[in-house]
Amino acid sequence: MGTEFSSWVKELFLEFKGRQVQETMQKTSKRRAPRSEYTSQTQLSFAGFETPFYNGLDPSNRWVVLSSQIPWDQLVGLFNKRNPAKSTGRPALNPRVLIGAVIIKHMLNLDDRETVAQITENMYLQYFLGYSSYIKRPPFDASLFVDIRKRLGDELIAETNDKIHEFSQAKTVKKKDKIATGANGSEVDCPNKGEVI
Repeated sequence: MGTEFSSWVKELFLEFKGRQVQETMQKTSKRRAPRSEYTSQTQLSFAGFETPFYNGLDPSNRWVVLSSQIPWDQLVGLFNKRNPAKSTGRPALNPRVLIGAVIIKHMLNLDDRETVAQITENMYLQYFLGYSSYIKRPPFDASLFVDIRKRLGDELIAETNDKIHEFSQAKTVKKKDKIATGANGSEVDCPNKGEVI
């Protein structure tokens, strides 16, 4: 009777363990990014970004600086024009997150999974993507990069590059004008203007 009881207990345990594994597998589906609406670059405040750490973000960090140098509103407009929102199905991810993730991937020369891991771990990258606070969850599954590349396409990537280039050129011209006119608006004589020093 003792061996029958122990075999019955083993079967019961294995059956319970099998159910537990099946339930766990059913519960663990792909992690989805939080549904956040697009935030215009004019609405995202650097001082308001919440971190789980004692100090805030460094304003001279390259990702913070770059986030202000990219014309997000124009890029999201181009993306939305090429990929209009559908009335049915699951809402799409924030276009800034998608475009920003591709920029991060190519600037750091990372593969899809490593890009998602870096974004998950780095609060500066999350700020660059337009998040208002640090989130420990991945923004999306790495397999989504295949769909992102399809949605962007060669034409949209070329237009995006052009917009970023135009925007950076316009900022450079404005910066040169500020230097030439001085802080109070008066003309400043620049003896080395146009020469390499």
